Amino acid sequence: MSKANSPKGKNIAIVAYITFIGMFIAYTINRDKKDTFVTAHIKNMCGLVLGLLIANSTQAYINPELGDAIWWVAFCLWVYSILTVLNNKMPNIPFLSQKFQKWFTFLD
Repeated sequence: MSKANSPKGKNIAIVAYITFIGMFIAYTINRDKKDTFVTAHIKNMCGLVLGLLIANSTQAYINPELGDAIWWVAFCLWVYSILTVLNNKMPNIPFLSQKFQKWFTFLD
């Protein structure tokens, strides 16, 4: 796709995937403009950050190998999500992206 066909907030959506700090920066920038493309990616990143927190907690308190497995899954989903935004698409992790959009309505 050419730059002319890119969603309006694509750059802000990319920022959302640059660590959890980028998610907060993107949220702050998007708070006034309310771009639905950006909001969907912020919610998606929020879910991925939650997955990483679960992975770290599992690794520390339950089972290190299970925590590692959850971490790798979250990492792969993060890479997939970055590729999704670079391809000008809405977040589409099967099952999870839909849930993230419902769970994180406070980010609207």
